[in-house]
Amino acid sequence: MTDLGIPNPAMQVGPCVMPAEWEPHEATWIAWPHHEPDWPGKLEAIHWVYAQIVRVLADSERVEILCHSNDIRELARSCLDRTGVDSAAYRLHPVPTDRAWLRDSAPTAVRTQQGRRAWVAWRFNAWAKYDNYSRDTTVPARIAAITGLERIDAQRPDTGEPLVLEGGALETDGEGTILTTEECLLSDVQARNPGLGRAGYERALAHYLGTRKVIWLGCGCVGDDTHGHIDDVARFTGPGRVVLSYEPDASDANHDACRDNLERLRNATDAVGRKLEVVTLPMPRPVCFEGEQLPASYANFYIANRAVLVPTFDD
Repeated sequence: MTDLGIPNPAMQVGPCVMPAEWEPHEATWIAWPHHEPDWPGKLEAIHWVYAQIVRVLADSERVEILCHSNDIRELARSCLDRTGVDSAAYRLHPVPTDRAWLRDSAPTAVRTQQGRRAWVAWRFNAWAKYDNYSRDTTVPARIAAITGLERIDAQRPDTGEPLVLEGGALETDGEGTILTTEECLLSDVQARNPGLGRAGYERALAHYLGTRKVIWLGCGCVGDDTHGHIDDVARFTGPGRVVLSYEPDASDANHDACRDNLERLRNATDAVGRKLEVVTLPMPRPVCFEGEQLPASYANFYIANRAVLVPTFDD
């Protein structure tokens, strides 16, 4: 066990490892959308998009679906049945949520030193932006109960208080390297863990996720409610290989941040000392809503066992 200075030794856990997204897994967890303000004027259509997502994933793995209420559970079941998804390929769980973004509110799957599967539970505070997140804070405990797996509650290494973090803020190669952004974790506006600096985050990530190297990029995409999540910016697609959202147009609001992130990645090495192969992804044409640019990015993909789901933005 590595002593990371966490104030309450009784709460410490042995080293864990966060696997890469492409590693084989039994299931994908999603939450059925129900919060209309997240999909203004489009929620009805989004139900059918989610049904198609489940249909694709069902050819690859089981899909575990959190449903906010009995009404939402029946709606999800109806959409999936009408889309032709085999009922044996998914399970519906009555778990109230505020929003559907489980990459952020759900716990992070890890392997413990003893080879067990477990969940690392972060404290979720809706990206320090929204007030309605009390239901989402219960998601890690509910998922741990459904699976019967151990839940490890992450603590700040300096105070022992719950560590506020989201899965979308972290990207791993499964070999001890983590990508994240300074905007997300270190900027004054992030308001996740005030007073916790770079070294504190690195100690916590080493303890809970087995991280041996953190590569800090600068800023995320313009318009991102999460204050710079890495999942819109740069993603590992294999050990030593990163894809980076890149905007070459110097007049675009994303250009300067993209150029800075590209330079940082080209100068970086991973946890085993490899220079990174960096592949640039084009950014879609700007997507705007009510005059505000949205954080559209092809890097916000998901790797299933036998499929990759990629947003396309009708571009």
